[in-house]
Amino acid sequence: MQQNRNIFQILLPLFLLFSGTVPAQIPDGYYDDAVGLTGDELKAALHNIIDDHQEFSYNALRDYILKNTDEDPGNSNHVILLYSGISRAKSDFGGNSGDWNREHVWAKSHGNFGTSPPAGTDAHHIRPSDVQINSLRGNLDFDLGGSDVPNCPGCKKDGDSFEPPDRVKGDVARMIFYMATRYEGGGGEPDLEVVDAVNTYPGPEHGKLSALLEWNTQDPPDDFEKNRNDVIYYQYQENRNPFIDHPEFVNDIWGDPQSVGPNHELGLACYPNPVANKVFVEYSFNSTLGFSLFYTDGSLIAQGKLNSGKSGIDMATVANGLYLLVLRNEDGSILQQYKLIKTK
Repeated sequence: MQQNRNIFQILLPLFLLFSGTVPAQIPDGYYDDAVGLTGDELKAALHNIIDDHQEFSYNALRDYILKNTDEDPGNSNHVILLYSGISRAKSDFGGNSGDWNREHVWAKSHGNFGTSPPAGTDAHHIRPSDVQINSLRGNLDFDLGGSDVPNCPGCKKDGDSFEPPDRVKGDVARMIFYMATRYEGGGGEPDLEVVDAVNTYPGPEHGKLSALLEWNTQDPPDDFEKNRNDVIYYQYQENRNPFIDHPEFVNDIWGDPQSVGPNHELGLACYPNPVANKVFVEYSFNSTLGFSLFYTDGSLIAQGKLNSGKSGIDMATVANGLYLLVLRNEDGSILQQYKLIKTK
């Protein structure tokens, strides 16, 4: 088995030369130990699957790893920069304006792991970024809002958070969830946790959970992200980001409404579940809530407004399966989330 893997790793760069991408394929049986689990049990099982990956130096990320994982599919001499989306020459690495450098999506100061293996050189959360935008993001948590970031369309920043553009919101979320699953404190490694807060520095925490949950749903994995996961697994670290392969695992672990803020104390009810034709939302506080109903691939099924009392959301025409209902306050912040099962 090991001999076959070594042969595959030797031949894979040749496949890349002719195809431009790695075939997206989850190894048979890779997630067998996670089948049927949820919550902390699922998180622990995934940790055991992706733990003890092959480690590389910080210089290796600069010299060849990121040049491969983030290669521009349309120009093999360029990399795609995470936040700005710019295609920039691989040779333009440095610290000056117009250069790119290494961005720790889980800010390395959140847990003080620096640039040492394994957390500080883990390619699953380190991406090429424009030098100036990397500096502006700094070690901020991720959340919505703020002022526009120059030369980064769709990016926003305020005093305690950074908002990436819509096209990579899910990428960012899944990298944060990966880090919180891979690093659980064993063997001298940091114990990283996702929390529903900002201003988490210097603790080993990152936020904001409610925003990241939403981003994972709204921006499902695309071909670039899936290819990147395969390159890291087959050519370098020999571990995968489970949340790219199975984005539904995010809600299975962190999506319990009781885990996102104290809003379960507001007397909010959602029923029945499973639902056949209509799901009802009932609450007594004086506020208008917005709702969004998503399918598991992130597709928006329906959205609208709910008033105090009892309101029904029609699900008679949607297919059987698993859905996510997101309820928002009047200011747009997430109040509650429910996983719904649609049956006949």
